[in-house]
Amino acid sequence: MRTLLHVFGAAALVFLAASPAAAAADDDVERFTIKDPRVTESSGLAASRRHPGVYWTHNDQDAPLIYGIDAKTGETVATLTMKGVGKPRDMEAISIGPDGDIYVGDIGDNKDGTWDHVWIYRFPEPERLRDQTVQARQYDVKYADGPRNAEALMVHPKTGRVYIASKNEDGGGLYEGPAKLSTSGTNVFRRIGEVPWVTDGAFSPDGAELTLRSYFSARAYVWKNGRLGADRSVRVPFQGQAESVTYTPDGSAVMFGTEGERSEVIRVATERAGATPPAKPGRPAPGESGGDGGSEGSGGSFTLGVVVLAVATAVVVGGKRLLRRG
Repeated sequence: MRTLLHVFGAAALVFLAASPAAAAADDDVERFTIKDPRVTESSGLAASRRHPGVYWTHNDQDAPLIYGIDAKTGETVATLTMKGVGKPRDMEAISIGPDGDIYVGDIGDNKDGTWDHVWIYRFPEPERLRDQTVQARQYDVKYADGPRNAEALMVHPKTGRVYIASKNEDGGGLYEGPAKLSTSGTNVFRRIGEVPWVTDGAFSPDGAELTLRSYFSARAYVWKNGRLGADRSVRVPFQGQAESVTYTPDGSAVMFGTEGERSEVIRVATERAGATPPAKPGRPAPGESGGDGGSEGSGGSFTLGVVVLAVATAVVVGGKRLLRRG
């Protein structure tokens, strides 16, 4: 099923990359490829705070390994082995808190309720980039309204509070953890908001914005007093199985990642205040067809592109349902 999803995702990518709308979206981005052959299912992404230009990632079901990738070369510059935790079941997200600790969310549950608890792992970001074993703390997590699947874990960069966004084709929830996580008991996360289908999320470095992404789209929410505010659409690159997102340390851009061997991470400049950037000469603004939708050119390509994305989305949703039934 994973191969089938990649085929449909790749088909959408090839078609849309050839369209004028996609070409306009790619003008402003920089990218790197994760070259490590061990990283085949990069499911989370976090920009290092100690080591500029390094991004931490991990596979979704693996040994307790975290990989540090140099964005300039795409090479792995550190492999961290977490000690003090059990064997991960489905690691889906990674984030860095204001204390410099790395948080890893072993929160996936593809059958939506099979596991009555999930885990969060936490350890200080290493001072040196080298292969090493790190001592991690493990937190048991439950949801106040019952088990669910999730792929997004975000640590607020000012308060240090941990949030999880659940994943559901009919819409998920945003869950808030306790003010301080405890290793001695269960940490109950409570629903505080409604969100769309989410595969990852990240807070901006100043904590004023939360970006949540799905396979084919993303939205940025104003974050105020610990709650979701007004939201806007975020320009995203077209990727195969789009999985991860993080802000650059200075907040000037958002990095979007995907799964697969030699997967790409693509940079997109941030657009604050909900303003739609002006269209370049002869090109539509992001999210606009540039025509009446029935003419030749960018309008026609955009419309057909939406159809391709809709078909791919249907395959993804149908595949997930088949997996759960299986």
